[in-house]
Amino acid sequence: MAFLDPDTPIATCSATDCSGCPVPAVIRCHFRPKDLIHFLLISLPAFLIGGSGVLELGVWPLVVWIAMVVGFFGFLEIRVMCSHCPHYAEAGGTLSCWANHGSPKPWKYRPGPMSPPENAVFFVGLGAVFVYPLVFLAIGHSWFLLTLYVLTSSTFFVTLRMFLCSRCMNFACPLNGVGEAARELFFERNPSVAVAWQRPGVRDI
Repeated sequence: MAFLDPDTPIATCSATDCSGCPVPAVIRCHFRPKDLIHFLLISLPAFLIGGSGVLELGVWPLVVWIAMVVGFFGFLEIRVMCSHCPHYAEAGGTLSCWANHGSPKPWKYRPGPMSPPENAVFFVGLGAVFVYPLVFLAIGHSWFLLTLYVLTSSTFFVTLRMFLCSRCMNFACPLNGVGEAARELFFERNPSVAVAWQRPGVRDI
């Protein structure tokens, strides 16, 4: 579960060292504890508020939601989305990235874009996780918590897209916001990933 050595190229990279590499300026090839902390700080408020609202209607609804969250983010999302990420190619049985740190890697690495069914599963699962508390907050007439939940959830996704997804190397993720020029820079140094994305003309560094 340790983070990768920032001075050692990732598994898919063709470079022998990271010195002078321009990629880290636009894409995070190596994740650090501060990236994980940043992610937790923007994501936990929505889950804590949503969970407290669900709990007001009983323990079992909360247990069901927790099972949904763990099942989606800890297993299903890993299969349909994370297994496409170059970081998934690293050695070890668990992920050490900023969003799914410690999650198991039971499936093989599958570089390249997500399939339409995978995209559908991703959005349906993500929607179910975040809509579930809305239903219970509305049923319980917890309008204050409902407002806070909508605000914190919205803030989470906006911040995620602006500061994390905009530099993430998992181009397969539907939320990825890395520009085309930055992607090409990454492809040049990760030819196996470029091939999986059917990008011609890559060269080894």
